[in-house]
Amino acid sequence: LLHDDEGAAAPAPSDLDLAAVPAGERAAFARFVDDNVRPQKQPGYFAVQAMVRQGDLRPEQWRGLAAILRTYGAGRARTTQAQNLVLRWIPGASLYAVWQALQAQGLGEAGVATIRDVVSCPGTDSCKLGITSSMGLNRAIGERIDRMNITDALTKQIFINISGCPNSCGQHHLGNIGFHGAAMKNDARQIPAYNVFLGGDRHEGAPTRIGTLAKLRIPAKRVPEAVARFIGVYESQRAEGEPFNAFLDRVGVRPFEDAVDDLTITPRFSTDTIQEFVDWEREGLYVLERGEGECAV
Repeated sequence: LLHDDEGAAAPAPSDLDLAAVPAGERAAFARFVDDNVRPQKQPGYFAVQAMVRQGDLRPEQWRGLAAILRTYGAGRARTTQAQNLVLRWIPGASLYAVWQALQAQGLGEAGVATIRDVVSCPGTDSCKLGITSSMGLNRAIGERIDRMNITDALTKQIFINISGCPNSCGQHHLGNIGFHGAAMKNDARQIPAYNVFLGGDRHEGAPTRIGTLAKLRIPAKRVPEAVARFIGVYESQRAEGEPFNAFLDRVGVRPFEDAVDDLTITPRFSTDTIQEFVDWEREGLYVLERGEGECAV
């Protein structure tokens, strides 16, 4: 809901002038504008999304955001279902300064609403019902995507969602590629793992679409590789201009399942495989434990 006085607290409107941005930073700033900035219906004002990895903000980042909003905006922000923050009522002439200020807070990254904007619930970091480290997997997938240096426009439209248990707090069923926490067992030891959903849709303006549960269960440490292979299947076999879900509708789930079949083989416990029995960003061997209480959505 909008506050009646929010616009009244905004600075004077102005237009964006890319020519006023230093030439050495113009390309990076333009990418940020393309991904993270949208014009408001009020002329001369823009909404800027700060991408917040895993929805985590440190106290000093909150204070930095507050200073940005007081200086360049109307003093208020909005949250999104993708765990980001929207800074509204930013005049066009202030966008470059806002980007610089966000960078100083570690929040000036482009990539909002792209494949890099991975969404996950807290998982075992804080939720009593979580059974896997979904936030750790979020970071691992993000690092793998960074190394892939994805520039393909259609691939960048793929959304990835992760839940740390079968509940839908991370909206895994709405991601084009989705995962929810599970467990595997071998040699009387447990292995953190994920079930896979394909073909969901949470894109703005698109009809809500629930993904298809694939016949896959993948150990947690192999999931980033599975993501890379899913992307490979899509990029190598799609028709020209074919979005991910349209490709999936045409070929079905089977090509994706076949691409990661070897990743689903349950590891046997040994000195060589011990890390597969340890969840992301954890030190001890994995044990499935669930407590009583509500999800930490």
